[in-house]
Amino acid sequence: MNRPPHTQNLPEPSVIPQEGWHCSHFYYAFDRAAIQAFSTDQLEAAKVEFVSVLTSTEDGPERLQVSIVSGHKADFGLMVMDPNPLTIDRAHQRLLNTQLGAGLTTTYSFVSVTEISEYVPTIEQYAARLVQEGEDEGSPAYEAKLNAYKQREPIMRKQRLTPDFPEWPATCFYPMNKIRIPNANWFMMDHSERNKLMAEHARSGMEFAGKVQQLITTSVGLDDWEWGVTLWARNPEYLKDIVYRMRFDEASAKYAEFGPFYTSYIATAEEVLSHCGI
Repeated sequence: MNRPPHTQNLPEPSVIPQEGWHCSHFYYAFDRAAIQAFSTDQLEAAKVEFVSVLTSTEDGPERLQVSIVSGHKADFGLMVMDPNPLTIDRAHQRLLNTQLGAGLTTTYSFVSVTEISEYVPTIEQYAARLVQEGEDEGSPAYEAKLNAYKQREPIMRKQRLTPDFPEWPATCFYPMNKIRIPNANWFMMDHSERNKLMAEHARSGMEFAGKVQQLITTSVGLDDWEWGVTLWARNPEYLKDIVYRMRFDEASAKYAEFGPFYTSYIATAEEVLSHCGI
């Protein structure tokens, strides 16, 4: 079929992003009253099915991580990533359609996609930044820093677009916006000024290398907030430390608005059931 001239250079319609993956966070609570109505045999079978659905790799998403949620906002959560958003939603629907699904209540969800931020410098922009920071172009120090960035850049790109989940025990998720109020409207600022503030913000985050791993996904046009932030930490105290430290950066202190925080601890499906007394 011939395309209209104005669409001839466009990709075929698809739910698969041209770059990156879809990402969803799901949070659930057990309905204890409903579960108490199960017979012993029904409950045991339901628990086996629950574990099977969360551990099966057949037709499953590329990434699925289970965690036990701290506090009363939920009992457990899933972070799911895949190129196909329907594969992600199918993982959620399969869980609801298990026998134990009758004893689950959904408490929160967040839909987003991965991206390379406009504030992540290209190799050319990084080279220009080195000169701005006082390095002489072509000097040994300049070349060493530029070559190191060239080696890191493909790894950073992969981790932003198709990330591996670290095995660190603590994680938290929260949505955020950049605010639009008089004298603090992020979207009315020049790109150069926004880039300067985000570079400062990034340097603060780098102080936690090896302690915290971060993934920022965009939900602009997809959910109620503009971005979702997922943090993994070697210890929960690092979650506190990095968020506290970065709140003092102007990009956060003046321009950021934050939604609810969901703090949780990485677990197996069996550990979720045991912890929650199911």
